[in-house]
Amino acid sequence: MSSGPAVPAAVRPRRVVTDRRGGRSVAPYDSFNLGGHVGDDPADVAANRARLAGELGVPGEQVVWMTQVHGTGVAIVSDAEENPVADVDALVTATPGLVLCVLVADCVPVLLADPVAGVVAAVHAGREGVRRGVVPAALAAMTRLGARPADVEALLGPAVCGLDYEVPAGMQAEVARVAPASAVRTRQGTPGLDLRAGLAEVLRGAGVRQVVHDPRCTVEDPRLFSHRRDGVTGRQAGVVWLAP
Repeated sequence: MSSGPAVPAAVRPRRVVTDRRGGRSVAPYDSFNLGGHVGDDPADVAANRARLAGELGVPGEQVVWMTQVHGTGVAIVSDAEENPVADVDALVTATPGLVLCVLVADCVPVLLADPVAGVVAAVHAGREGVRRGVVPAALAAMTRLGARPADVEALLGPAVCGLDYEVPAGMQAEVARVAPASAVRTRQGTPGLDLRAGLAEVLRGAGVRQVVHDPRCTVEDPRLFSHRRDGVTGRQAGVVWLAP
């Protein structure tokens, strides 16, 4: 049994992962690009973000973005006063109705939720984030708001898969020192990284019991944005919030 107050029945974590279909952006950002930093028309990005808020049934001003830097910075937010939150790779909140977003196009969107304590987090976990420990940093911030790792549920969203993520052997070894399960071989038999496997290992080592994978590979699925596949392209989002 988990200790601590239960979240009211009307407040429950919700998680969504978008794809590239149904937006207003034109090639090479076609069409539901949510990234405002990739060269797309700002008006199209704004329209896509407004549509996201509408589809989620939340006010647009309650959707919180971040300026991601492949680091370990975590921001605990209770409002959307700073938006985007600068120079962080994880957002954490216990505020119902505040929607947290992470942008990706090969990195792993990690969506964490403790439904007992009522705490959620959106985390950007690329190779450097895994190596430097962004997910443990996010879990530590959640704990400060009352979450317990044993109660946290994790969704690892679509990302480049190990078969398609070739890296130099030295780079693979650096990540594997933190997350040994991330070290794999690509379809060509060369050193590769499976970041989701590594993150699942890290999460379970931290006490998280429920880890769910979205199995889609961004490189292989044309419905998803992939920087490795396309170069200049858009970004999909992982979204998590406490629905009031």
